[in-house]
Amino acid sequence: MHSFNYIKLSKSKKIRYLKHIQKNGTYIVFLHGFMSDLEGKKPKFFLDFAKKNNLGFLAVEYSGHGKSSGNFTNGNISKWTEEVRFLVKEIVKKNDIIFVGSSMGSWISLNQFRFFKKQIKGFLGIGSAPEFLDNLMWNKFSKKMKKEIKINKKILLKHGEYEYPITFQLLKDGRKNKVLKKSIVNHINVTMVHGSKDESVPVIYSRKILKIFKNAKKKLVIVKNGDHSLSKPKHLKLFKEELKLIIN
Repeated sequence: MHSFNYIKLSKSKKIRYLKHIQKNGTYIVFLHGFMSDLEGKKPKFFLDFAKKNNLGFLAVEYSGHGKSSGNFTNGNISKWTEEVRFLVKEIVKKNDIIFVGSSMGSWISLNQFRFFKKQIKGFLGIGSAPEFLDNLMWNKFSKKMKKEIKINKKILLKHGEYEYPITFQLLKDGRKNKVLKKSIVNHINVTMVHGSKDESVPVIYSRKILKIFKNAKKKLVIVKNGDHSLSKPKHLKLFKEELKLIIN
């Protein structure tokens, strides 16, 4: 059983997170995807992996997601990036970091290089979705949808059986967080894992991430018939193997 923690960022903002403290050691920092939370298999899997390998661990649940406070419609990439930065400073402190980003979590991980570049020793991306708000949403909206979101400041999108709101402020903020044209010079291991049948995010986005890293040891793993979530036992086993290679 894993117990969650909460931290107050302000009078009205409370963020939920998972942690395992390891003094003077490397930390795995797991960042989940858009409209996801810390209830899935991946956060707990990476926490267990950290414990077994004498590593520290932190997983952050962004505001408006899961049990963290706040409305999802008030959130954006800048806010979620800042929440992660705050938690990393508070929990990880000056220890080395390996970021593990799932989908949007990879975008927020890339933003963390602005703050923790010297501490970051590796990066594992899973179904990475950098800059997806423009490329995979706005650019695919019809003229009618674009007009609606500009007038109403939000639009409801359907994904399978679910409907979720996309706000105009979220889309505009995404444009302030461009990462795919900024080189990151870092002698680290960077591995992207992407499902060949990912219907949410094309594999080209994992390739785009690898392209921005200079001097890094880069690797792309395409999972045959893999979907976007990559949360089956065989996928988790693959993450474990790739993480070990990144650490060593």
